[in-house]
Parts: sequence; C-alpha cells; structure tokens
Amino acid sequence: MTFGFFRLHIIGTELNERITTMAIAANLITYLVGTMHLPSTTATKIATNYAGISFLLCLFGGVITDTFLGKFRAITIFSMIQLLGTILLSLATKIPRFRLMECNTDTVPTYKCPQATEFHMGIFFTSLYIKSIGMAGVKSAVIGFGLDQFDIKNKDEKAQLGVFYNKFLIAISIGTILAVTVVVYIQDNNGWNWMFRLCSITGFLAILAFLSGSRKYRYKENSGSPILQILQVIVASLRKRKLEPVLDPDLLYENADSDLTSRINHSNQFQCLDKAAMKTNGDFESNRLTPNPWRLCSVTRVEEVKMVIRLLPIWAATILFWTIHTQMVTFSVLQAATMDRSLGKFTVPAGSLIVFLVVAMQLTCIIYDRLIIPIRKKWGKQGFTNLQKMAIGLFFSIITMIVASTLEMYRLSVYREHFTPGSTDTVPLTVFFLTPHLILMGIGEAFMLTGQLDFFITQSPKGMKASSTALFLSTLAFGCFGNSLLITIVQKATAGKDGHEGWLAETINQGRLDYFYGLLAILCFINFGLYLLCSYWFKVHTSEISPQQQESVVQEASLEETNL
Repeated sequence: MTFGFFRLHIIGTELNERITTMAIAANLITYLVGTMHLPSTTATKIATNYAGISFLLCLFGGVITDTFLGKFRAITIFSMIQLLGTILLSLATKIPRFRLMECNTDTVPTYKCPQATEFHMGIFFTSLYIKSIGMAGVKSAVIGFGLDQFDIKNKDEKAQLGVFYNKFLIAISIGTILAVTVVVYIQDNNGWNWMFRLCSITGFLAILAFLSGSRKYRYKENSGSPILQILQVIVASLRKRKLEPVLDPDLLYENADSDLTSRINHSNQFQCLDKAAMKTNGDFESNRLTPNPWRLCSVTRVEEVKMVIRLLPIWAATILFWTIHTQMVTFSVLQAATMDRSLGKFTVPAGSLIVFLVVAMQLTCIIYDRLIIPIRKKWGKQGFTNLQKMAIGLFFSIITMIVASTLEMYRLSVYREHFTPGSTDTVPLTVFFLTPHLILMGIGEAFMLTGQLDFFITQSPKGMKASSTALFLSTLAFGCFGNSLLITIVQKATAGKDGHEGWLAETINQGRLDYFYGLLAILCFINFGLYLLCSYWFKVHTSEISPQQQESVVQEASLEETNL
C-alpha cells in the first residue's frame, strides 16, 4: 500500500500552521519593543500571555471539534479564520492609519520613542488573536484527522500509521526551522508586512491543498467531548455526596451493553467519585433504558476520570519547565538584539537564534533513537521510561538556567566596560555567545516533549486520549502564564522606591537578568525535587491498579511509543 498523496495534504496544513505561528512567536518580542516601543518587560509579558492564551484556546478548539464540527469541517473553518488573521495583520502593518509612525532608533533610544497607543495595540492584537483562534482550531483537529485516515485493524495501514506520524513530526520541525530562519530573515530585512504577505500566501495554498483531497479522506463520527464526560462524573458524584459509600463494588452501576474488553475494574482511590456510579431513584428517566449521564455514570467512566486525576501531580510539576522555555524564546531574543549579529556580510536576525534550540532538540531525538537506545539494549535495558525522560528534561532546565545566568553576567560586564549607562550601542560580543544555554534547553526539551506526550497518551484511557493531549498542551499555556506572573512579582520585589527599576528594567542592559536567571535555577532545583516525589507517588498508586485496568490503560500504547 502506498502512503497516499492526499495524506500529505493534511501534513501540509500542519506545516503551514507551524510556519505562521512560529514566525510570529520568534519575533513578536522584537516587534513590541522595536516597532511599538514598549518596555522590554511589558513586551515580554504581552508575548508570553499571547502564547499562553493560544495554547489554552486549543482546549476550546478540541471541545468544539469533538462536540459540534468534526475534524474535517474544523480544519477547513479554522484554517480560513487563520488566513483571515494573517491578512488582517498584513493590513495592520501596511496601512499608515493602523501602524505606529517610525522612530529613528539610531539617534533616539528605543525607550524614549513614543509608545503605541491603545488604538494601534487594539488593531494589531485583534488581528493577532483572530489568527490565534484559527491556529488553535487547526492544531486541535489536524493530528486526529490524520490518524483517522488509517485503519489500525489492517496490518498494512497500521504500519503506515507510524510513517504518517514521523512525517508529521518532520513537518513540525521543518516548519519551525523555516519560520525562524527564512521567514524571520524576510521580516528583518523587508518589514513585517512582507512576512504577513508570505504567511497569507502559504495559508491560502494550504487550504486549497487540503480541500483538494476531500473526496479521498475518511470521515469518522464524533465520539463526544471527553471534557464533557469528566464533568458528568463530577456533577453526578456531587449530587450524591451525602450518600453513604457502597462497600461492595459489584453494587455499582456498569453499562451492560459495553464491550467487556473496554471495561475498567473498580479501584479504591478517590472513592468520593464512586458515588457517581451509585444507583438511586430518578437516575433513569421514564421510557429510557439508559441513565441520565449527569446523574449516573458507569464504573468504567468513573475510573477513566480517576486515571486523569492521577496525571495531575505530574502535570503540575512539569509546568515550570515550559516557563523556562518561554524565557529562552523571549529574553534571549532581547539579549541577541543588543549584540553583534554580523556573520560576514550577513546580519543574523535576533529571532533566528531560536533555530539552535530547535536543531539541538531534533539532533537529541536522533541520537537517542540511533545511539542511546541500542546501547541500553546491549546492557539488557530498554529506552528511558516517560517519567525518566521528564526527569532528564527538568534536570537540563536547572543546568540551562545556571549557564544562562553566567553568560548574562559576563555580557553585562562587557557592556559596562565599554559603555556608559543608557547607551544603545551594540555590545562587542558575537550573538553566538548565547547558543550554549539554547542548545542545553533544546536537549532538555527533546526529553521533556517526548516524555510528556508518551506519558499523557499511554497513561490515559483509550477514549480520553484527545483530552490527555490537550492536558499536555495546557502545561505549555500555564508555563507562559507562569512566566508573566513571575516577571510581575520580580519587578515589584526588586524595584526601589527611588526609581530604581530592579532586575527587569525597561532596557535589558540596565537590569540584572543574570540574577533573574539565577532565581529560576533555584526554582528549577526545588521543582525537580517535587517532581521526584510526584513520580514516586504516581508509580506507587498505579502499581495498585488491577491487571485488567492496566491493560485498558496501555492498549495500543506500544504503537504510540514507537511513533513518539
């Protein structure tokens, strides 16, 4: 069986999403500082809040897709919304009325230029969030729609599923690299308007390519929203909170029509939720054989919710990693903008420095797959478990922040040695001086990303894998929000009453970003200890699950692990 050219159309949709999203994410901070003339800390908080909201929108996009639209219609509609957003961004950066007048930063420091008005900010961010809504809808549906094109009961198609997943990940990598190199370079040399024009063209072509395969796609009916199912269990248990618990699990309700192989046996953890499966008068409406799902849920449904709850401590312990990751793609860009970015006659865009993080992540995945796993197999061991991978990622976050703090301390010393405070001259250090901590962050991300995906997919019930993926994406969202909160706290705690700006000043050369990175290193160390406790708790409680429940949790996991 051939791979199917029409399946590449689906991958092309994700490729376009990555190009447009990452091109904006990589250089948004420089636009806010260099074009809208906002203080660096304000710009950083705006950029990270935008990223956080975008990832949270993926949750709502998933609910709308699963409950109402279906994957094909969701991809089509949200792709058009994303295209509309990029067209509006192109107009917002082209029409003089909608954009801020230019300020000559060669003669006037950026922080003394007039800042963007509420009108300019409103136009730009309205367009930006329209694009973000489209991105969230596409992202929540595209991978699931791609997997729908394969029949896992067919051996040939099941083998091709792994090929699709690998091509999908390659598309994400290629899209990211193109965004932070080619597209950012075009923006840096020709302006933001040209970048958004290019994104609009690629978006239009991606929609045409996706729709051209509509006759060959396979369409599956919606299975319902997993989030809605979780809410039903919670509501049903709260309604019966005053009832005495049932001592015999056999007395709890189970759907007699369900497949025996998909049932999950009762567990003793979180017994307050068991009340959702206790039968009472009024649970079955008149002339209906099935119960009201907001009053009575099956044991299997309750146990699925318990499984999701078991994931939450690990979920919480991994949020700080993505807070650190956000620092790398915001403050590192600001640092790069102050340094020597020349490479012969070529000037490296500040936002393109992120390519070192992306390449390091990809090389780490290749080395792990081609070198580390074969070596461990020779020792009679398999690859690292998902919990071990996440632990390695958290460990690298500590090292990353220590190195970043040390490098920033040296950069500031060079600046103070050559210039007086307030100078906007270029620090006589090559921009590639910043690459060590970006490479370390990329290595850590390789382990954290694959570990989290593997963990949330294989440790969740089969019917809730969509929500478990959304749960993973929410760690990225809360990591962005955590970054903004941390910046606000540090600003207020370190700013002096005499007008001293503290560690995070309006211009990066006037602050002490090295102290801030040092604080993050300490927080990462504490978080690493908490993660080890959470992972131990998780292993203890999952070891108490019955063999039947473990089988339900890990079914098809081997295929997912191979793909990851």
